[in-house]
Amino acid sequence: MALQTNKPLNGRRRGQSKRDQATLQNGVVWTITAPFALYLADQTLRRSSAQVRSEEAKMLGIVSRKVLGQSLGRIRPAVWALRNYSSAEKQMTVRDALNSALDEEMSADPKVFLMGEEVGEYQGAYKISKGLLEKYGPERVLDTPITEAGFTGIGVGAAYYGLKPVVEFMTFNFSMQAIDHIINSAAKSNYMSAGQISVPIVFRGPNGAAAGVGAQHSQCYAAWYGSCPGLKVLSPYSSEDARGLLKAAIRDPDPVIFLENELLYGESFPISAEVLDSSFCLPIGKAKIEREGRDVTITAFSKMVGFALKAADILAKDGISAEIINLRSIRPLDTPTINASVRKTNRLVTVEEGFPQHGVGAEICMAVVEESFGYLDAPVERIAGADVPMPYAANLERMAVPQIEDIVRAAKRACYRSTAMAATA
Repeated sequence: MALQTNKPLNGRRRGQSKRDQATLQNGVVWTITAPFALYLADQTLRRSSAQVRSEEAKMLGIVSRKVLGQSLGRIRPAVWALRNYSSAEKQMTVRDALNSALDEEMSADPKVFLMGEEVGEYQGAYKISKGLLEKYGPERVLDTPITEAGFTGIGVGAAYYGLKPVVEFMTFNFSMQAIDHIINSAAKSNYMSAGQISVPIVFRGPNGAAAGVGAQHSQCYAAWYGSCPGLKVLSPYSSEDARGLLKAAIRDPDPVIFLENELLYGESFPISAEVLDSSFCLPIGKAKIEREGRDVTITAFSKMVGFALKAADILAKDGISAEIINLRSIRPLDTPTINASVRKTNRLVTVEEGFPQHGVGAEICMAVVEESFGYLDAPVERIAGADVPMPYAANLERMAVPQIEDIVRAAKRACYRSTAMAATA
C-alpha cells in the first residue's frame, strides 16, 4: 500500500528519500511514499481540487480506521505507563532526607552550623553531611577532634550566645563522654536561669543496635534521655519523619536529642511534594498512626515501626486488625493518641529495642493504666530487647533484639488467639 504507518525513528527510514514526508499525528507516523505522491500529482492535473480532496479524505479515512485499530493496542499501554509514572510518589532515602533538611535549615538561617567528628572533609561517617562543607565552608561545618566532651561543651556555649549548633555523634554511645554537658549544661539551663537562657542545640547521630558492633556500640538511649526534664527526644522512622522532625529540632528553642538508626539510613520511603517543600516541618510531641486497625494497638519507634508494620501484615492473614502507632517523639510522649487508640482496640503491645526495665514501653504501659485501664480487655504486652549487654555473635545478637515474630506472638496473646506457654521450673 502506498500510504503506510511506521513507528517513530531517529533519522530517515532505510530506503526513504529525503523528499518523503513524515508527520506524527496522535502517536502514528504517516509516511507518503514517492509513487503515491506521483499518483496524486497526476490526478490533480485531470480532476478538480475538490474531487481530489474528497477522494483523499475517503482513502485516508479507510486506511486510518484499519491502522489506528492495530496501533491503539500498542499506544494505550504506553499512555497508561506515562500516566502512572507521572502520578507515582517520589522515593527518598533517610540519609538524603536528613542531608536535605540540614542543607535547607543552614541556608535559611546563618546561625545554624554543624560540628562533629569527620562531618566536613569526610562528609560524615554515614555521609549525612555530604556536600555541606563545600557549600557553607569550614566556619559552619566544623571537623572536631575525637573529644565528645570538648566539642559538646563548645556547642552548648555557642547555643548560650544565640547560635544554633547541630552536634553530631558518630554514635550515641559516644554521647556518654559528653552527658554532663547534655544533662547539666543544656537541659537544665533554661529552668535554672528562670527562662533567661535558651539553649537551641540539636544532638544527633545513630542510636540503638546496628550489626556486629558489640555491647558498647549497640545501646538505645531513648529511655536514658527521655527521662530527663528539659530535653526533647525525637526518633524518626521514615524519610518524612527524618526530614520533618530534624527541621523542627533545629528550629526549636530548647535542646533536642535526635536519635537516628544506622540501619535505616539507606532505606527508601515514598515522599510527597508537600514533604519536599522547604517550609515542611512536623510538630514535636505528635505521633503518627501508620496503619489503622480495630483489634490491637502496637506502639513502636525508629526501626521497630517497620517491624510492627510487617507484623501487622502477618496478623491480617489471621484476621487480626492491628493499629500501628509511630511514636516519632519520645519526650514529649503523645499519650492522647495512644490512649485514644487503646480505647478503640482495647489491647496494647509496646515495642522497643532498648532494655525492658524503666523503658519507653514501661512509661506507655503506665500512661494507659492511669488513663484507660477500664478499656483494656487483656494484659498489656511489652516487647523489648533482652536484659543483657548486646552479644557480639550474630546468632545471639538476633536473639537479643525484638523480631517480627515476637510482635506477632504478643499481639496474638493479647487477642487470645494463642495458648500461653506453660511455666517451667
